[in-house]
Amino acid sequence: MNKIYYVYVLLTADGYFYTGYTDDVGKRLATHNAGKGAKFTRPKSRRPLRLLHAEAYETKGEALKAEAAFKKLTRAQKEAYLHAHDVHDF
Repeated sequence: MNKIYYVYVLLTADGYFYTGYTDDVGKRLATHNAGKGAKFTRPKSRRPLRLLHAEAYETKGEALKAEAAFKKLTRAQKEAYLHAHDVHDF
């Protein structure tokens, strides 16, 4: 069985998007909300974090490319991408 990788987008409590990749979205979200995730999500002012979107990829390489591409987008482009994927509550 092949492992599936996900690119996920979180909304921080102070209104920022955070994007990462993982093979277990629920576990990774819990790690971020526990203040043990990425340096960006550790401050209490960023938590709680809310999962906005997750997209599956067949390989880690594909997920990493998608993560890097999303991170390069402007805020407006990220919002448009999320709206196009039926995410409207941020």
